[in-house]
Amino acid sequence: LTFPLLSVTLLVSFGSSMLYGYNLAVVNSPAVHIKAFYNATWSQRYGHGLASGPLTLLYSLTVSIFALGGLVGSLLVGVLVERYGRNGALSRSALLVLLAGGFMGFSQELGSPEMVIIGRSITGLHSGRWSLGCGAVHCPFLTAWSPAAHFQGDGEDFILPAATGSVVGNLRGFLGLMPTLFICLGVFFAQVLGLPELLGEDRFWPLFLSVVVIPASLQLLLLHCFPESPRYLLIERNDVCGATKALCRFLGTPDVQDVIEEMKEEQRSLSSVEMVSVWQLLRDRSVRWQTLSVVVVNAGMQLSGIDAIWFYTNAIFENAGIPVSQIPYTTVGTGTIEVVAGLIGCFTIEKLGRRPLIITGFCAMGICSAGITVSLLLQTTLPWMHYVSVTCVVGIIAGFCMGPAGVPFLMTAELFTQSHRPAAYIVGGSLNWLCNFTVGFIFPFLQMSAGAFCYLVFCGICLLVALYVYLVVPETKNKTFMEISHIFA
Repeated sequence: LTFPLLSVTLLVSFGSSMLYGYNLAVVNSPAVHIKAFYNATWSQRYGHGLASGPLTLLYSLTVSIFALGGLVGSLLVGVLVERYGRNGALSRSALLVLLAGGFMGFSQELGSPEMVIIGRSITGLHSGRWSLGCGAVHCPFLTAWSPAAHFQGDGEDFILPAATGSVVGNLRGFLGLMPTLFICLGVFFAQVLGLPELLGEDRFWPLFLSVVVIPASLQLLLLHCFPESPRYLLIERNDVCGATKALCRFLGTPDVQDVIEEMKEEQRSLSSVEMVSVWQLLRDRSVRWQTLSVVVVNAGMQLSGIDAIWFYTNAIFENAGIPVSQIPYTTVGTGTIEVVAGLIGCFTIEKLGRRPLIITGFCAMGICSAGITVSLLLQTTLPWMHYVSVTCVVGIIAGFCMGPAGVPFLMTAELFTQSHRPAAYIVGGSLNWLCNFTVGFIFPFLQMSAGAFCYLVFCGICLLVALYVYLVVPETKNKTFMEISHIFA
């Protein structure tokens, strides 16, 4: 990797995936302080505080509204990229984060819980660009400077465009999981900043929520130092000169004619392909098993319970009997293991393949979810069960980061041809955000009603998804679409 290419890769990852991970975990640590602020504001306005149920409802909305914003953002990303280009789409998304940071940062001073909720929804709007952005904004920055991957099979010759994160050789799987690694880093930084010695105190929670403006500002300032994606310039804007200059800068060599010719071939290939709509994809019987696999894996990824862990880690540890003073440090410890698991996934995906990682990940999550239930039921008689709870939470996070976190996005690209891929990303991304909202909103109520048994719901989902992948989904590593299609048939 040349220095310019490495720099822009880190910049985009820092301002996109890492920011997404930070926003997932940032509401965990200050939950008590935010609830106290809501209760105090309500008391000032109406003369009485909020009951437990309405307060939980209001806080659940604050947590889960992030996912509704993400759903809207994921559906708008294609329009933004087409109109403003990769750099333009990223810059405008960064402006949204600055606006959201302002809302959340001044919410306590102005006595407005509504500003926190609005700010969370706007950060979701920005992060929504990430989920479909893996196919439209983020991965192109990570992969647009590599030659396109040519696949041949059964009389067909097609080229995976950069928008799917297709890279020849071992980089395809590695770069496909790079966003996952930066999500883990974002979660970890949120956990570290939430320590009592840093921003975990009552008076600092608005600042804690608005820290998102720092990476967004850096991305906004530095993006203008880099040219547009070469493939975007040539394929979508037909700017051969601009694409040549961008390639020369990123690859550090004036000899880029071979890559330009490859992009032109990709442009001709794309121009001959008629893209299908979401409705056409759902009705297309030739790819029904691929579509069903995208639905099952993407929905299972969010319904696995990982969002409950990220959103409500402190509450889970508190219910498990961990002393309150030790919870922030225990949470940081889980974040460290999370980053290590993400690294393991990145460096093993091309050796082990997609199926082993995703099956093992879901199985580990299911077993650990059941383990949490058992430990909670036995903690009154066996005090050491507290440590079993922590170990199971760590197991859920590690299992998720090694496979289910990033493999579904990569598999979506590999299960479909160019004509079906955008619609498949829309289906998978929309399900992702809807399930994210569902878990974030209902988990506190599920925990109150079912107690320790609430984790058995996640256990069942994880094991069923693992079984489905084992029985239905083939290994996609180093296989063409036609080979994958024949295996499904």
